Amino acid sequence: MTRMKSRKLTDVLERVEAWPAELQNELALDLEAAVTGGEDQPSDRELTGIDRGLRAANEGRFASEDDVEAAFAKFRSR
Repeated sequence: MTRMKSRKLTDVLERVEAWPAELQNELALDLEAAVTGGEDQPSDRELTGIDRGLRAANEGRFASEDDVEAAFAKFRSR
C-alpha cells in the first residue's frame, strides 16, 4: 500500500511543525476524533475558556445586540 499526502496537507504539516508541542498534540487529538468518530475532549485551554464563559454568564455579562451586530458586520465586510 502506497502512503500519500496531498500537497495541501504537506504544506500545512510543515507549518504545524513550528507550533508548540501542546498545540500539535491538541490538533492530533482533534483530527483523530474527527476521522474515527471518537469523542473529542476539550484541552485545558478550552476548559479554561469554558469556565470563563460560564462565570460571565452567571454574572449576567453578555454582549449587547449592538455589539453582536458590529461583530457580524466586521466579518461580513471581509
